[in-house]
Amino acid sequence: MRQPYNSGAYQDRFSKYARNLGLSLCGLTLLFSVNACRRTSGEVISAPPPPPSSADPKTQADEFYAQRSDLMKVRQGLIVLRQAATANPSDYEIAWRLAKFNYFLGKHTTDETEKERAFRDGVDAGEIAVKLDNNKPEGHFWLGANYGGNAEISTLASLTDIQDIKREMEIVLKLDEGFESGSAYMALGQMYLKAPKIFGGDTEKAIEYFEKGLKVGPNNGLLYLRLAQAYAEDHRTADARQQLKILFEKGATPGYEPEYNDAVKEGRELEAKLK
Repeated sequence: MRQPYNSGAYQDRFSKYARNLGLSLCGLTLLFSVNACRRTSGEVISAPPPPPSSADPKTQADEFYAQRSDLMKVRQGLIVLRQAATANPSDYEIAWRLAKFNYFLGKHTTDETEKERAFRDGVDAGEIAVKLDNNKPEGHFWLGANYGGNAEISTLASLTDIQDIKREMEIVLKLDEGFESGSAYMALGQMYLKAPKIFGGDTEKAIEYFEKGLKVGPNNGLLYLRLAQAYAEDHRTADARQQLKILFEKGATPGYEPEYNDAVKEGRELEAKLK
């Protein structure tokens, strides 16, 4: 395993990052403990209750993530991970989990300030993870995912963002093609589907990546949705309907119910447009 470059500096950075986030979250907790705060988006975010003690913070965080359909559980998991990062700044397993939890929060919160912060923090944690261990897929994948989330909400998204996503996902494919049921193929396909043509957007390339992803991740419901969206964009309506049919009939893979439910919701919306 390649050792992280200037690991001492990154440990200091991770410690500072975790402490700053911990202090920030502590301030928010004190604020929310009096009354729930209504954000500009209209979402009411209550203070997460203190997490129960656990001998293994990673296991405890994973237990919270298993209940991620409730975003408060994701926020609780982040508290646990930030505290663990302060105590263990060179722990790769903590770093990539921070990137993963932040990505999920960024994708699902309706509070724009929280969304921006989650993706930004996710990028920071992902960058630390790949420095701690460049030869494992988790850090690269969740770093690339947060790059993508940030690009979706940024008015300054550019060719640089696209290259960052592409670089990280291509590394994932080299390390573990089937990681997260072909999700690196899905991320690359989504990048080509959503990017403006001036930045390399290409529907045919998107379709190619989604189809490759399904070969290694046939149980990935989101891949069927993304392929259906790409077929629809390419005016292949019958093919799009067929992918949606498969999605609706397949059902959720155990442990991935929130992602499957998200896919079905988007799929029903697309189905209505195709009629």
